[in-house]
Amino acid sequence: MGVAEFDLIARIRARAATRGDVILGIGDDAALLQPPAGMQLVVAMDTLNSGVHFPPETAAADIGWKALAVNLSDLAAMGAQPAWCTLSLSLPDADAGFVDGFVDGFLELAERHGVALVGGDTTRGPLSVCVTVHGFVEPGTALRRAGARAGDEIWISGTVGDAAAALAQWRAGRGADAALRSRLDRPIPRVALGRALRGIASSCIDVSDGVLADLGHVCEASGIGALLDVDALPGSEALRLALDVEPRRVLQATGGDDYELCFTAPPETGEAIVRAAASADVAVARIGRIIEGGDIATHAADGGAWSAPGAGWIHFA
Repeated sequence: MGVAEFDLIARIRARAATRGDVILGIGDDAALLQPPAGMQLVVAMDTLNSGVHFPPETAAADIGWKALAVNLSDLAAMGAQPAWCTLSLSLPDADAGFVDGFVDGFLELAERHGVALVGGDTTRGPLSVCVTVHGFVEPGTALRRAGARAGDEIWISGTVGDAAAALAQWRAGRGADAALRSRLDRPIPRVALGRALRGIASSCIDVSDGVLADLGHVCEASGIGALLDVDALPGSEALRLALDVEPRRVLQATGGDDYELCFTAPPETGEAIVRAAASADVAVARIGRIIEGGDIATHAADGGAWSAPGAGWIHFA
């Protein structure tokens, strides 16, 4: 059933949390927020469009979850603690049922990470979601893409390739494996791991466009190259059952949307990384090392060269 714009806003505002650091939240021209003393503000923003970032038939709650998750992943990659967010929602129709479902998923994840929804906008248009997140990090401790040095080891969290496999199954008109589809619809932002890696990792990035593409951003920012073992990329059991070795390699190296953390660190920090990962309850794996130069060389477990058909997702390509 269609409702007026301000009725939609009221539905969202009624469910948004209030707390001491939100002086003025949803309902005015802007929010008034109280940052904690002595912390640096970290801000990130991502947009999700129907048919590009999620299949059009995706459940409203899953869209809400993912819209926040991809932004929290950016904060995780900086080692930041999430605090607040704003939401811009473009809808083809003023569908109260869709909004309620969307907010269900959005706030479920927000509550897990202590995020307060403090403002935003609703408008008519193609289904599109834009979220801005704000977080905090202690001065001088933020993880960055620049900082990797020759000799550092390359690590990755969780598993990669699942979301890309689910998207490939959807595009082929096949029913996606439930475990794979859950990784596409509800990625898990590695916030706790990002926080635990401060002071350990020399660089960090979240994997949104594919391991090769995002590792390439680290190499460019740090002025170095990399050696990547494609067979060291961790894969889920569902992915191994769904794909043969070569197509699996391609999706793991170039598929995006897993939102795992890819990071570098000196070899002597290996035990500290394992402890950090255990404290965050996520597995990590070594997948290569940083070298001099500016290119990424990829090889298989037997040492033979391996080449991907492309580096990863590129908008407007």
